[in-house]
Amino acid sequence: MALKVALLGCGVVGSQVVRLLNEQSRELAERIGTPLEIGGIAVRRLDRARGTGVDPDLLTTDAMGLVTRDDIDLVVEVIGGIEPARSLILAAIQKGKSVVTANKALLAEDGATIHAAAREAGVDVYYEASVAGAIPLLRPLRDSLAGDRVNRVLGIVNGTTNYILDRMDSLGAGFTESLEEAQALGYAEADPTADVEGFDAAAKAAILARLAFHTPVTAADVHREGITEVSAADIASAKAMGCVVKLLAICQRSDDGSSIGVRVHPVMLPREHPLASVKGAYNAVFVEASPPGSSCSTARAREASPPPAQSSATWSRWHGTAWPALSWPTAGPTRNCPSTPWGRPSPATTWRWTLPTGPACSPGSPKSSRPTACRSSTSARKAAGTTPSSSWSATPRRMPPWPGPWSNCATTRTSARSPA
Repeated sequence: MALKVALLGCGVVGSQVVRLLNEQSRELAERIGTPLEIGGIAVRRLDRARGTGVDPDLLTTDAMGLVTRDDIDLVVEVIGGIEPARSLILAAIQKGKSVVTANKALLAEDGATIHAAAREAGVDVYYEASVAGAIPLLRPLRDSLAGDRVNRVLGIVNGTTNYILDRMDSLGAGFTESLEEAQALGYAEADPTADVEGFDAAAKAAILARLAFHTPVTAADVHREGITEVSAADIASAKAMGCVVKLLAICQRSDDGSSIGVRVHPVMLPREHPLASVKGAYNAVFVEASPPGSSCSTARAREASPPPAQSSATWSRWHGTAWPALSWPTAGPTRNCPSTPWGRPSPATTWRWTLPTGPACSPGSPKSSRPTACRSSTSARKAAGTTPSSSWSATPRRMPPWPGPWSNCATTRTSARSPA
């Protein structure tokens, strides 16, 4: 008997899930022991052009009717957003269907409700495709590191912003120019707000922190800064210091284990850092745990042409319903430990001021001959009365080279902001 699948959404990701199933259905059926069959595809508009291989007879606008059909065994949700995805997933679970979803926004906001319903109904919820494209990351966090203490997870989890920052660094292009190029190649959406303002990465960071530290974390707990204020001058300054700017998701346990911090913001990394070499629309994630140490995984986040990595990750979870699903944290040493607000920069934060011009302040001039405000020591800055809003500058402190502590990653800030 075939395993019948209901697919919610048939856009870029959904259409490629259909294509992959059609192309590799025989091999997949041999691995799982039963054929897969698409029972229906819920879409918003029937008249919209679809990818090749999508059977028009499978399309329906009645998504609720599809997920509650008695002959449906598994529901795959790739429509995104909070509603109607949440209502459809909950309805499917209540009818005894397991769910595969790539919906990072929903999981970051209300994943606890989804998993509570799944536990009560005795079904599975899989969401490997919700974070870092095709990188197999979430299951290793839950299973492979189950006996280890995860201290830090950090990485590049948004391929669009990494592509933009990479183009700014390699070509000296501005933000707007790089964004337009990303949109032309299909890396960025027509409305890129979720990517460039860090909302996408923040949702992924919440999911990673929840699994890594076994404690409830929502997107609202994540400090978020995007890349819209990163200028070509910032990139050039970082390059002059031997660094590169990356948008990182950083999930970190406090030294005493009493709290966790989760944040997303642009970071200056020394070029010898492994994450600094991640180019284009690639994701890469570091996991630091004890006793095993650090591990890194990388994969392309989105192709300029189909298939996107999310479709591969979503499709690969179809045959996994015989295994225990990725569960929401219900126990563990840090359960319910507080998420520390990140309202102020860490001691290693690099601030950007406007440097006065002239030979007296040039890097090659003797320190003793430079004006007081040009000197980089804390005492000199205090003596000069300089602040982040002043017209003088101290040389930003460079991060220690790899493998220095992750906490020394320096956050890029604009000169108009105060230390608080």
